[in-house]
Amino acid sequence: MKLTIVAATGGIGRHLVEQAVADGHDVTAVARRPRELPASVRAVAVDLTRPDMPTLAAAVRGADAVLSALGPRNPRTDAGITSRGTREIVAAMHAEHVRRIIIVSAAPVGPVPVPGQPTPPRHDPGDGFFMRHLGVPFTRAMFGRHYADLALTEQTLRDSELQWTVSRPPKLTDKPLTGRYRTAWNRNIRGGFSVSRADVAHHMLAMVNQPDTIEQVVGIAN
Repeated sequence: MKLTIVAATGGIGRHLVEQAVADGHDVTAVARRPRELPASVRAVAVDLTRPDMPTLAAAVRGADAVLSALGPRNPRTDAGITSRGTREIVAAMHAEHVRRIIIVSAAPVGPVPVPGQPTPPRHDPGDGFFMRHLGVPFTRAMFGRHYADLALTEQTLRDSELQWTVSRPPKLTDKPLTGRYRTAWNRNIRGGFSVSRADVAHHMLAMVNQPDTIEQVVGIAN
């Protein structure tokens, strides 16, 4: 398969690249610092804080799917990057008639209001007592602007008319790939407090060929 991976040198992106290459896919890797990418991929330099639409369009041209691990380096100070960058990715995909996209969001995003969903559920249906009353309020107090931006990112996909899927992991870790994780559609994972970046990448790649995940939000946790 021909895959374009965005934010290819980030925490999840590097695992996407490594696993996609190992699986024999034809990979175009989009990154701010492409010199960090392996020689086995087509590397494209794009800074999505200052998008270059012709270069981005060329990067997605002919792709069977786009996988985006785009996110801020510092969620407390760099909010806004993900929604802006995703809008550019969607525009490039429309220009090149590419349909399939899978992105990374975050578990606390579900109850965050956006213009398209001004009255979301008060709690994610998968969250237990601890997450509803302690975990989620704490993380929103710390990273509220980041989650609001991710909610806008998800809204961009819902409005895009593309074949989109959103992956919502909880706390990300650097533990090794296991290939063993729990998933659920349109809800978080009960008792799922963390997941490795490697396993998130593994699941994103698996969903490329799962048409039943199109237009779905998928929770994942170890």
